[in-house]
Amino acid sequence: MLAIQNLHIEFGARVIFKDLSFTVHAKERIAFAGHNGAGKSTLMKCIGGILEPNSGKIVKPKHCDVGYLPQEGIHIQGITLWDEVESAFAETRDLQREIDALSGKLHSLDPRSAPYSDLLHEIGDLELKLDAADPGTIKPKMESVLIGLGFKRTDFTRDCAEFSGGWQMRIALAKLLLIQPQVLLLDEPTNHLDIDSQKWMESYLVNYPGAILIISHDLALLDMLTTRTIAFHHGRAEEYAGNYSFYSKESVLRKEILVKQYKAQQREIKQIQDFIDRFRAKATKAKQVQSRIKQLEKIEVIQIEQDDAVMSFRFPDPPASGHSVATLENASKAYGNINIFNEFDFEITRGERMAIVGPNGAGKSTFCRLITGQEEPDSGTHKFGHKAAASFFSQNHADELDPNTTVLECAEGAASRENAPLARNLLGCFLFRGDDVFKKVGVLSGGERSRVALVCMLLRPANFLILDEPTNHLDIQSQEVLQNALREYPGSYLIVSHNRSFLDPIVDKTLEFRQGHPPRMFAGNISYYLDKIEEEKGKDASTNRVQKTTTSSSSTNRKEQRKREAAERKKRNDILKPLQTELEQLEKTIAEYEAAQATLTEHMSAQDVASDGDKMLQATNAYQALTEKLENAISRWGEVSDALEQLETP
Repeated sequence: MLAIQNLHIEFGARVIFKDLSFTVHAKERIAFAGHNGAGKSTLMKCIGGILEPNSGKIVKPKHCDVGYLPQEGIHIQGITLWDEVESAFAETRDLQREIDALSGKLHSLDPRSAPYSDLLHEIGDLELKLDAADPGTIKPKMESVLIGLGFKRTDFTRDCAEFSGGWQMRIALAKLLLIQPQVLLLDEPTNHLDIDSQKWMESYLVNYPGAILIISHDLALLDMLTTRTIAFHHGRAEEYAGNYSFYSKESVLRKEILVKQYKAQQREIKQIQDFIDRFRAKATKAKQVQSRIKQLEKIEVIQIEQDDAVMSFRFPDPPASGHSVATLENASKAYGNINIFNEFDFEITRGERMAIVGPNGAGKSTFCRLITGQEEPDSGTHKFGHKAAASFFSQNHADELDPNTTVLECAEGAASRENAPLARNLLGCFLFRGDDVFKKVGVLSGGERSRVALVCMLLRPANFLILDEPTNHLDIQSQEVLQNALREYPGSYLIVSHNRSFLDPIVDKTLEFRQGHPPRMFAGNISYYLDKIEEEKGKDASTNRVQKTTTSSSSTNRKEQRKREAAERKKRNDILKPLQTELEQLEKTIAEYEAAQATLTEHMSAQDVASDGDKMLQATNAYQALTEKLENAISRWGEVSDALEQLETP
């Protein structure tokens, strides 16, 4: 899919790569490894077309698209979040517009003409391309990616300029993932992601349809995702058929084998040289000596490169604190209508080591400012314990450094008298080596200034450390230096980070912040916390399934019940209807009998009937017969009415 051939890159007298070659196959997951400054980002920029190499070339097919996400430097403005991300589908939108335009031209052509037929074929080809792009899925894809990366639906209509630098990088990442280039270049993609967004992105990348080349200091991500590692060291590249952990072990084995080969070769060279030196002056051995000299000249000497010095740092013993280091009692904090937490109680004691996690905007940084006393709660109290001495590292501290001082002056100025001698060593641990320490702070990159701020913070004597994303700009070696120092540190600390491999060995509690919920404490490290969250999700899913089953069962029961009720109603109706018909007929008959009675009574009152015995007897007999019928009808009406009343009562 993509080939790097004899690439040569240099900056001034410094050679970054010389004759670098390797290939990238479809759907490969490759990690670039090596210390900061080894050329990983430079190479990625060359592959992405951002930088031109001094020589060599990058070969790829015409259809192969390469997408590049830099570490920083993305600034988008003047367009809404939704419109910016939707531009990832510009080609699909253009296809639809072209189809619409060509379809409009059809009306002006004769359906029997050749131009009409040609235009129809052209529209058909475009529609096939449009169908392949599946435009109906654009909106759900965009929503899924944006929400997965932590955006809210209310953010969709906001101007991109309203988002901070970290969120700008998320916008660029969202757009890149939706474009889905055949080769995806990611330079520290998790630096600006919280733990929820990071886990979503990991799942997304696992199923990504193209090849992925990634630079990351997150070992957990590299081990989970990558299947091949290219390590850069002193201008060379070595390939390893495995993830970062495999590379770490295999590189040690390779070095041991190379050292053995080097020693064996040196013994061979010494033996040959000794023979040459011993018999050089003897004419009888001249032929053998010349043979040995040629043999020596042909030997390709194995070079053993010196490893970068492994630096270490140990915190000076901090002043002892009381058992309680810092507390928040009944603390509440809100910004306008946004409630961060309410009536929150928290205490960190001597020697406790705690990770702070949660999505961006949930209150992690606010909590750090409150627990360090930099900001007061709206209600409740904050207290430091006896002899507690706090030192706080935040990303904003990098902006407060004096740009006119050198790196070394900045570090020595922040250190106590006892710690000042440690400044040079500690700067070396965090990638400022040799003449780098004499650079002015003002010429440093954002990541370099952040590392200087971290060094300054670590040089201050403290028994309570608060570190906000300390590993974002550290290479793996520097992370290990800080991790080892924290492991031996006798004081207390809180660390805001999503870097699981860094945190897991050095924390024993995890404090979670989540919007709309009170903070929660978990009695374990990040892996323990994530396992518990998965268990909760599983329980919720199980509860939902039970509820759905119960609902389904209830629904089934209700259906059966309705069927039974309908059957019963039908059965009742089969009985009721004749009774109701009979009742209606009886009521009519009774009315007719009563009317006939009234007529007979009136007839019997007539003078001619009353005076005529035969007529009176005839009328009286008729009245009695009618009265008997009326009574029978009324009696039956009563029976039918009672029967209906019983049937209609539930």
